[in-house]
Amino acid sequence: MSSTKLAALTMAPSLAQVATGGGMGPSTGSGGGGSLGGSRGGSKAGSRAQSFSASHQHMNKATVTSTPLPPVTLKIEAAKRLAAYAAVDEHVKPEHRVIGIGSGTTVPYVVERIVQQGEDLNADRWFVPTGFQSKELIVKGGLNLGDVDQFPLIDVTLDGADEVDDALNAIKGGGACHLREKVLAEAATEFVLIADARKNSKVLGSMWKQGVPVEVAPFAWASVLQKLQKMGCEQPKLRMGKAKAGPVVTDNGNFVIDAAFSESYMLEPKELLHRIKMLTGVLEVGLFCDMAVAAFFGLEDGTVLVRYPNGKPEKKIETVPGIDNDVISDNDS
Repeated sequence: MSSTKLAALTMAPSLAQVATGGGMGPSTGSGGGGSLGGSRGGSKAGSRAQSFSASHQHMNKATVTSTPLPPVTLKIEAAKRLAAYAAVDEHVKPEHRVIGIGSGTTVPYVVERIVQQGEDLNADRWFVPTGFQSKELIVKGGLNLGDVDQFPLIDVTLDGADEVDDALNAIKGGGACHLREKVLAEAATEFVLIADARKNSKVLGSMWKQGVPVEVAPFAWASVLQKLQKMGCEQPKLRMGKAKAGPVVTDNGNFVIDAAFSESYMLEPKELLHRIKMLTGVLEVGLFCDMAVAAFFGLEDGTVLVRYPNGKPEKKIETVPGIDNDVISDNDS
């Protein structure tokens, strides 16, 4: 693969730096926390920056370097970019004024494509994040940062997924942002899922083995853990932080339990969602049922598979403007 094509596949500078960790925040093990007040971008970036803390200013000025990625990673990242670009092209329309930006490794490419739509079009738009990662992407992209308190009604929300089944039900919450993600999904007229082909499955749980993310109040986690076991989850686990001692703490100051259920339960995800949600101490469940209007999957052959709910025929997008279709089918040597 040529160096030009390698460059085309690497993440956009300053946008991808906060992509790793799927919305994980700097100290809590989750995304950002706190109120995300509105802020104007574009030509008003200077005044916007003054309103942020010194730590945010430092992060925005950080030097970004591009490191060549392994061939397999390149193919996966290329597939994510294809799906994100296609989803933005089809669902972020000129008339849209409030746009929800989700969490995960596909989201940097969503913001990248939106920025490519131009300053004039984005000048009057507001972008509402689901957590620390997406907030930083919005700020670094020079876009207007909004909050769901300001904009309880959203035109379209675009988000990643850990797994999507045949009916477009999804598991989300690998980055511990699923409560805020669900708020933005429910607030949107259109909710669109974006992923690479690895996340496309027949039944939830067949690809994503970590379990259903369950956000719980800290003082109730042990009780909820026991109740999940009684429900049929053999080994629910309190999610532990990877760069801190103790459990992951969400944006909302809560813990996360990962609860893996057998296929017999996952065949009816909506029923399982309701049963878990009724447990005292549960704040939100990472099952997104009957919410998405479309799911975009980037494929290794350089095309995008678009799936819809309610039996609507799926479609294939053969080419995505701005992306060379052979970049992920070329010899990787």
